[in-house]
Amino acid sequence: MNTDNPYILLTPGPLSTSPTVREAMLRDWCTWDDDYNLGIITPIRQGLIQLATATRPEDYTCVLMQGSGTFSVESMIGSVVPDDGKLLVLTNGAYGDRLAEIASYLKIKHLVHDSGELAPPDLKRLEQALLEDKQITHVIAVHNETTTGMMNPLEDIAKVVKTHDKIFMVDSMSAFGGVPLDVAELGIDFLVSSANKCIQGVPGFGFIIAKTCELRKTEGIARSLSLDLYKQWRGHETGKGKWRFTSPTHVTRAFYQAMLELEAEGGVFARYKRYSENQRRLVSGMEKLGFRCVLPEKYHSPIITGFYNPEHVDYNFMKFYNSLKEKGFVIYPGKVTGIDSFRIGTIGHVFPEDITRLLRAVEESMYWAYEYELLGS
Repeated sequence: MNTDNPYILLTPGPLSTSPTVREAMLRDWCTWDDDYNLGIITPIRQGLIQLATATRPEDYTCVLMQGSGTFSVESMIGSVVPDDGKLLVLTNGAYGDRLAEIASYLKIKHLVHDSGELAPPDLKRLEQALLEDKQITHVIAVHNETTTGMMNPLEDIAKVVKTHDKIFMVDSMSAFGGVPLDVAELGIDFLVSSANKCIQGVPGFGFIIAKTCELRKTEGIARSLSLDLYKQWRGHETGKGKWRFTSPTHVTRAFYQAMLELEAEGGVFARYKRYSENQRRLVSGMEKLGFRCVLPEKYHSPIITGFYNPEHVDYNFMKFYNSLKEKGFVIYPGKVTGIDSFRIGTIGHVFPEDITRLLRAVEESMYWAYEYELLGS
């Protein structure tokens, strides 16, 4: 339980971190020094590869990239798809749409398959596109679409993509480190995530897990100096882990601490179990209070869950939000187009007992939100 923060962040990231992760940022580091590059950066890169694949870690490498997670997504797309390539974007929410927007900005030839926000990607349509459009060279999908909380069928998507021998890129921003997967077993060529998600670090950098043989082929493709994935990787490799440009030293030290805490918890499977119990308890409790989930249960993830706003005439989301915040919990507004909803995350330094306390706060806040209007206050 968090006791040193005014509230718990029940969001898909930034999220609540442990006191020891925050404490790790209290020291300064030199970006040139081996204590930093060999003692922190190198173990981070090696550790992330181990988290990504237990079967063939020798086939993969890791690149760290400054900025928010979107910076790393743009680095991956802009550095991997060549001028004569064509990208197929699978989208069913705002973050899939962002992948397509990045491709448009970078003037990358691309095709968008939009299955709507309440449905997973259409695998038959994907199969047909890869059969008929031989120009498609790369496919990209979001692992967990936090617009709704949907966990997309990554294994099924990967099977179709790799059957047609296309490069497969995955935005696992909100799932990596909290949901078990093996990039080698799935045939994923590039996967991107961020420091401030399931590994429970703080915002400031992202990372790309890349199949080394495919990353080598990307030299000279990048459409940006600072987001050049290949050159950033070469900088790591030749500089004992050093970044080409100034790295976020305090953030990486906090992330190193977060990785130690992930290991101490029991690894990804143990964290997945905790997140899943958080989400199970949340949904069960919210349904007892009369809330309905935006998605059917079969599409749920342990990351974040969308709920319809009550249809009560006197309900006001911001009053509900502010009441919860006063009681120590911050939730997210809805992001689904045309649906009045809100979202509650279940990742981060959050435990089942925190969810139990949240449910009590929700019950109290709903009464307050309704009665506030009825009393004319």
